[in-house]
Amino acid sequence: MKRAGFRGITIKVNRTSIKKLIISCVLGVISLFILISLLTSIGQARGVTSDNIHEWSVGLIGEQLLQVMGMENSHFTEMLPEGKKQLQLAPLAFHVMTSLNPEDPRSFLGRELPGFTFFDSKIYIAGEGTDYTTLSHESSPPIDVQLAERDAKEESLEKVIQLEKEAEEAKRKQMESEQTTGEKNVVYLINTHDTESFLPELTSEEAFNKKVNITQTSEKLKQELEKHGIGTVREERSVQESLHQKGWNYNRSYEAARIFLEEAVAGPEEFELFFDLHRDSAGRDNTAVTINGVEYARVWFIVGGNNPNSDTNAKMAKDMHELLEKKYPGLSRGVRIKEGAKTNGVFNQDLSPQMMLVEVGGVENTLEETYRAAEALADVISEYYWNQQEEE
Repeated sequence: MKRAGFRGITIKVNRTSIKKLIISCVLGVISLFILISLLTSIGQARGVTSDNIHEWSVGLIGEQLLQVMGMENSHFTEMLPEGKKQLQLAPLAFHVMTSLNPEDPRSFLGRELPGFTFFDSKIYIAGEGTDYTTLSHESSPPIDVQLAERDAKEESLEKVIQLEKEAEEAKRKQMESEQTTGEKNVVYLINTHDTESFLPELTSEEAFNKKVNITQTSEKLKQELEKHGIGTVREERSVQESLHQKGWNYNRSYEAARIFLEEAVAGPEEFELFFDLHRDSAGRDNTAVTINGVEYARVWFIVGGNNPNSDTNAKMAKDMHELLEKKYPGLSRGVRIKEGAKTNGVFNQDLSPQMMLVEVGGVENTLEETYRAAEALADVISEYYWNQQEEE
């Protein structure tokens, strides 16, 4: 302790008090920064909006959300697995406010390393040659590129016309099949990104086209399923056209597709299996395989990890992956689960426990290669479906 005198006044200075004052100031500054960060995270809005809540909650896994809801209604906690550890509020609050998960170092690196954020997804089952270095990421294309019509090759347009001619024959074979659903349609096909195309079919350097695209692969899958006796409907309305008409950006594609899917789920058809077909952005090294001397486009099964049906969706994907591996070794790239704040994480799979997103081929595959993949997919989907019918 020191004494200081000034005009007859004595002041006692305690070193311990000085240290406490400094620590208090430092903590005060840190608290101020945290408060500013929280206010900034809310944005310019004066209050908490539904968009804020959505942004914060999208990073939660299903079990965490159930535990939070269970604080108000204990009924929700009854759906949790037995022995599930109690929710820790402090780590949860930190994760929601910062999108950082102390148990996952990728959440710290994703913001700093370009292109690292899509590693939020995880490989549930790895097919041949599949690892984290072969994952792909595709940026949103400009609207004029998405809806391009002039860049398709003439022979590619002829393939589209020929496929349309084969539709009636496929329907006839469905009715003649030994196993058939008859007039009942049980499979629904949609293409959320319906302008995704294939470079070998185009004269442009952008793999998007309004006329020649992944919808032909879906049409081929429809026809092949019908040959196996499976009544199938392909959504012929364009999701991207609907998106454009609404003035929505490309990132809202799944929201636009959801309108069609909800109609299908609630409609009179009573669909049992739903498939959303896409084209991957990866190169041919990862998306093509030769089986018995024939070139196929490889397929990816994608599961949204942030939806309540993720477990059943994942089982469906696993079963189909195994069937493909048994009949067409190397055709499946595996099963990928996408979840977290930086991805959709749902892909409308919350609408049905048997809804699957399937990537068929990549930008360097041909339509013929995707058609062969569609034939293989129809083979295993029909086996999967008829096995389910026998179990019931």
